[in-house]
Amino acid sequence: MEFIAAYLSLITYPEIDPVIFSIGPLAIHWYGLAYVAGILLGWRYGRLILARDHLWPGDTPPMTLTRFDDFLIWAAVGIVAGGRIGYILFYDFAGIAADPIRAIQIWNGGMSFHGGFLGTFLAMVLFARAHKIPAFSLFDIVCAVVPIGLLFGRIANFINGELWGRPTDVAWAMIFPTGGPVPRHPSQLYEAGLEGIVILLVLAWLIFARKKLKAPGFVAGSFVILYALSRIFIEFFREPDPQLGYLFGGWLTMGMLLSLPMIALGLWAVLTAPGRAAKAVSTAKPAG
Repeated sequence: MEFIAAYLSLITYPEIDPVIFSIGPLAIHWYGLAYVAGILLGWRYGRLILARDHLWPGDTPPMTLTRFDDFLIWAAVGIVAGGRIGYILFYDFAGIAADPIRAIQIWNGGMSFHGGFLGTFLAMVLFARAHKIPAFSLFDIVCAVVPIGLLFGRIANFINGELWGRPTDVAWAMIFPTGGPVPRHPSQLYEAGLEGIVILLVLAWLIFARKKLKAPGFVAGSFVILYALSRIFIEFFREPDPQLGYLFGGWLTMGMLLSLPMIALGLWAVLTAPGRAAKAVSTAKPAG
């Protein structure tokens, strides 16, 4: 064990240029590429789920593949606009008010998941109403693929050397370029593993093994609960945003506070899903 600890202690933060390449004034950032990759892979996974008729109420998907393709643009706008606006409002309003140009510099400060969640929720509600799609089934399929985006987004945070963890003496601690000379938790990787990989696998089990898409809202509610609990847990290892610090008692952070109502919302969606399941079977019709 001492050998393993000594070996891990040699791990250093791999300083990767956040800019992949530049063409004149145009710079392509890893952060932007991560969002594109997350959205596109999520879209492909969503199509795979949607194409399995037997997973849905009455063995009828809630929409056609073409209609789901149309939703991709709505989702992208909701994620990016909501995520950035959420970061500004929840985490750095004063700083960006003093330097407004930073509002469009997505790589500078990043995105707020809670803002992206609200932006995507609004996009889903509007899209479902416009095309007469069962809203909870749309919530389910979108929430099933969100962990893919979270995985890539957190890896991009790590590459950017941002949102690092609290000081620690664990063997795998890293010294980040912007985190001072103190070894810290690579909490971005914890989030990538927990919010991304673990939640993705749990939801896949619910979808393919437990057939929970037949109870509209169950998968979406499960995602919301799992994300909120994961985020609250990770916040104990993640350094709070410097402009906010701890909100109370030297431990409560904004990420924790914003996650608490998500637990209640998720529980409501899960507990009321059986009632929607019975209704969905009786009203199932060919996908539109």
